[in-house]
Formats: sequence, structure tokens, C-alpha cells
Amino acid sequence: MGKIKTHKSAAKRFSTTKSGKVKMNHTFRRHKLGLKTAKRKRQLRKRAYLSEAHAPTVRKIIGA
Repeated sequence: MGKIKTHKSAAKRFSTTKSGKVKMNHTFRRHKLGLKTAKRKRQLRKRAYLSEAHAPTVRKIIGA
């Protein structure tokens, strides 16, 4: 059986930590930013961790 190819668009959106958690950027940060408060936009800047339910799937497709 061959190797699984890396899903390139997913690989650009997600990265893994050394402990195996999957990091991602928050959504809702692209447009209509005038409607969102400064506090909300500041909090969306931080990286977030993917839930443990979705993490195995993403790890598999990004080749981690």
C-alpha cells in the first residue's frame, strides 16, 4: 500500500505542536471587521487548538 499524500490546503491551515495538538487560526477575521469590537478582533488573532475529536483526521491528512 502506498503512502498517503499530504492534503496541501489543509497543511497550510493547520500545524502540530510537539505534544501532538493541532493548531489553527481563528475564523471570522477576513472581512466586515468594522462590525466587530477591538476586543473580539484581538482575541481572534491568537492561535487556537483543534478539538480532540477532529484532531486525528487532520493529523492524518497533513501527514503529521
